[in-house]
Amino acid sequence: MKRILVTGATGFIGANLARWMLARGHEVHILVRNEHKTWRIQNIIDDLHVWVADLNDPEKTLNAVYQIQPDWIFHLATYGAYSSQIDLNQMVETNLLCTANLINASLRTGFEVFINTGSSSEYGFKNHAPSEFEYLEPNSSYAITKAAATHYCSWVVQSNNVCITTLRLYSVYGPFEEPTRLIPSVVVEGLNGSLPPLASPSIARDFIFIDDVLNAYQLVAENPSIVNGKVYNIGSGIQTTLREVIEHACRILPVNIKPRWGFIPDRQWDTNVWMADHTRISNDLNWQPTHLFGDGFKQTVDWFKTNEEMHGYYLRNRNLPG
Repeated sequence: MKRILVTGATGFIGANLARWMLARGHEVHILVRNEHKTWRIQNIIDDLHVWVADLNDPEKTLNAVYQIQPDWIFHLATYGAYSSQIDLNQMVETNLLCTANLINASLRTGFEVFINTGSSSEYGFKNHAPSEFEYLEPNSSYAITKAAATHYCSWVVQSNNVCITTLRLYSVYGPFEEPTRLIPSVVVEGLNGSLPPLASPSIARDFIFIDDVLNAYQLVAENPSIVNGKVYNIGSGIQTTLREVIEHACRILPVNIKPRWGFIPDRQWDTNVWMADHTRISNDLNWQPTHLFGDGFKQTVDWFKTNEEMHGYYLRNRNLPG
């Protein structure tokens, strides 16, 4: 059993990661802000060790980390991944300064492995699947701050004898995703026989199911001597267009209307080419995604069908900012 610290545990991926680690017998501590929301972790909160501390505060962060003494640290706290999160100062504070504060506190207490969560947006626009060795060309303020955090992690590894690695996640989906995001919006509306307003059908994403991502976090944590200082792309390696997403939805959901293409304008980071090259983690750790998009999409639909309370929550919150 490992003593684990998870930041961002009230978010989509962090909440799933906390469940994943609890199910494997680990002692899970989460670091949350005063104003945190608990809807994703409500049914496991009694099994978690909850610490309230703002990562913006170096002293409080150090105090919490010192008391926890974690073996594995999973850093998932972030800001700017949703289109409604546009405050540049908060992006810099959350994505860069908070990362630095947590790393500096962890260096003073010691740890086995620190896993930073990066983003595929760090690459910017590419006409191919970029490897981890390619030049970064971030195309948004969010992407710039995430790239800066990745570089900071790499520098700490070079200047200290510690294990820190970054996972660059592509488009993760599954249970507990933000209600306003594409996949939950399509599922919730589709279960009611409708579809949400849509952007261009040619927009592409590399959708990766949440369980495959959680498996990657676990494998990285279990192999510090292999992963130390490396960056890994975590994606399926297959791009899926918005048109293909809707085709999947119409096959398994009672949708009885035609898609409204182009109703939502493209965002600055939308592209027709977006896929991961996961060769590095496949070679190092034998990691492979096990869920094709259709399989993961169906599992997500089944989750909504069997969790009426969650389905109701999504219905009430699907139009609210992320």
